[in-house]
Parts: sequence; C-alpha cells; structure tokens
Amino acid sequence: MRRAIYTLLATGALLTASACGTAPDSGTKSAASAPAVAVTTPAAGAACEALAQVYGKNMALYAQALTNLAADPKTIAQAQQSLAAFATAVQEATSTSVDSQMQAAGKQASEQMHKKSTDAKFFATIKTPDDVNKAMGPTLSEWLAPVAGKCG
Repeated sequence: MRRAIYTLLATGALLTASACGTAPDSGTKSAASAPAVAVTTPAAGAACEALAQVYGKNMALYAQALTNLAADPKTIAQAQQSLAAFATAVQEATSTSVDSQMQAAGKQASEQMHKKSTDAKFFATIKTPDDVNKAMGPTLSEWLAPVAGKCG
C-alpha cells in the first residue's frame, strides 16, 4: 500500500508540474527525455490548469479507494464512485474551454472513465498492491491520454 501511495505522490507531482507545460525550464536536457508532445496552446491553458487541480484532488482519493478495494472487495462501490467523481471533474474542467479540441478530449476521457466506473469486472481484478499500481499507472494514463496530449 505504501508503495502505491509513494508512486502516486511521485507521479502526481511530476504530472502536475508537467501537465500544462508550466514547469520552469532548468536549462538542461536529459538524454532519456520523453518524446515530444503537443505544446499547450493559450486556448487550452486554463483547462490544463484546471485539469492539474482535478488530478491533484482526485488522484489520492481514487488511489485510496483502490487500495481499500484490494484489502476488502466489499468496498467496490467506493472505488466506483471515486472513479466516477474523477471522470465528472475531468469533464467539468474541460467543458468550458475555449479550445473545442480540448472540450472533445475532455469528453472522450470522461466517457472512458465513466464507462469503466460501472465495470464491476474491472474492479474485481484489483486484488493486490500490484493491481492497484497498474490501475493507477498505465490504465489511468490510458484513460487520460486524450487530455494529456492537449496539455503537453
């Protein structure tokens, strides 16, 4: 559980700092830097800032709900509600963007997350800390990919 939370905090801090291209440039380039992603447009900027706040607020709650689920399968409703709330927050953060592509990306990400929040089979697979890490890492990244591409 601690590993999942530490991973969550580290990932959350990194993604929040880089989500909207707002992290200060240190002037150094890493040889193993990630591939280039879309640069945030001024039109998408406010939505990206809102998404960073949504991520910060909802990520820990979702991680805790999944951790609880791994320990007690009876808490599935809590985990589902946490993901649904996260999805709703993503939709709200992007729906008022002046960038129509950001609105569409937010809707797509939110719909994926809402759909998965009602998928009992998905939540039934979360039984160990490693399952929590997978759901918090690659799976969540996949769901948020549409908006992450707009806030590169």
